[in-house]
Amino acid sequence: MQVTATLSEGLKREFRVVVPVTDLAARADARLDDLKGRVNINGFRPGKVPTAHLKKLYGRAVLAETIEAVVGEANQKIVEENGFKLAQEPSVKLPEAEAEAKAVFDGTADLDYTVAFEVLPTIQLADFKGIKVEKPVVEPAEADVQAMLETMAKQNRPFEAKAEGAAAESGDRLTIGFVGTIDGEKFEGGTAEDIQLELGSNSFIPGFEDQLIGVKAGEDRVVKVKFPSNYMAENLAGKDAEFAVSVKSIEKPGDRAIDEEFAKMVGFEDLAKLKAAVSDRLKSEYAAASRRKVKRALLDALDEKHAFDLPQTLVDQEFESVWRQVSQDLESRGKTFTDEETTEEKAREEYRAIAERRVRLGLVLAEIGEKAQIKVSDEEVSRAVVERARQFPGQEQQVWDYYRKTPQALASLRAPIFEEKVVDYILELADVTEKTVSKDDLFKDNDEEEAA
Repeated sequence: MQVTATLSEGLKREFRVVVPVTDLAARADARLDDLKGRVNINGFRPGKVPTAHLKKLYGRAVLAETIEAVVGEANQKIVEENGFKLAQEPSVKLPEAEAEAKAVFDGTADLDYTVAFEVLPTIQLADFKGIKVEKPVVEPAEADVQAMLETMAKQNRPFEAKAEGAAAESGDRLTIGFVGTIDGEKFEGGTAEDIQLELGSNSFIPGFEDQLIGVKAGEDRVVKVKFPSNYMAENLAGKDAEFAVSVKSIEKPGDRAIDEEFAKMVGFEDLAKLKAAVSDRLKSEYAAASRRKVKRALLDALDEKHAFDLPQTLVDQEFESVWRQVSQDLESRGKTFTDEETTEEKAREEYRAIAERRVRLGLVLAEIGEKAQIKVSDEEVSRAVVERARQFPGQEQQVWDYYRKTPQALASLRAPIFEEKVVDYILELADVTEKTVSKDDLFKDNDEEEAA
């Protein structure tokens, strides 16, 4: 086998590989000999089928398998001998001309192909001790605790029947039945009876609840909606639908006092313990928001301190993923780039920059993790699967089986755990100072930060 480098430009590498026809023939014959003892052919005893007859029956198929194996081995050898870390799977270009391909399969010509690689860049890591990060700190105020208690009281407020003939308003609770159709045909999951719906809760398809404002008990009304383009049921996504809704009853909300009785109703011994639990929950939420701020600041610093060529394949893949989400979001909201005060060209430029940042930071974090020998244990991944399963009550076993049987899904849980461990490692070395801020400052611009 002869290997010749034909391109070394940036992160792109290309080689020409020539495998002599004699080598291919020898490998194919060895495969046929192995096949001889494993096939049953009428008229021949097991293991006694002539090689010439086997070649006539299976020769081209065996040669195709041989070529695939030889190409894989050759590519692996190139990677190992050159110490490449690949950004993507090798791109192999076999002979395309019909005459050339036929000659190879007829065993009269060498296998002559090219293979292209895109390699990962060499990264010179910055000194993490020089990174300064400010950690925002917020302690829950009594007003914050009270606001959450009021939200809980609202969620647990009693309802009582409205006066006969009264029209439904936002905040009222309706008991309804409905039959949904698309193009006049019923669809699975589109029919239900005695469903409770609180108007203004936005728990149904966008536009559904708004069309029930003003309805009266005993009334029937047709509600016309459009399923969001990113609706979880793909067969319904983006479809126009009609729901024949019958209103059984309408109830108006009452008040729920925040007192000892309320505390016991929601599972606490007394109001003091409920307030303590709410305070602890707020502390946890504030700590999570602070972590997001610190992580964003750290990633900003890492992005600023590292510059290197990026594998365009990875950038393109990341951009396509980001752009798909952006497009789906616009479609689901019925918006255009003009509505967002931009153009598609400017938006593409902006989101490509985001894709480049994500790829750069991903490579930097991976390099740091490798050098620091940071690992994610199977136990940590299992805990993540359990936590994920808890989000689907009644379907825990199905979720567990899905992750157990789907390596790619399991990797999607492992990756963020690895990233958080690397971030923790860097923060231990960085200069982190705490700063007391307001709740508003803590949560300001969180949406933008999560997008980056």
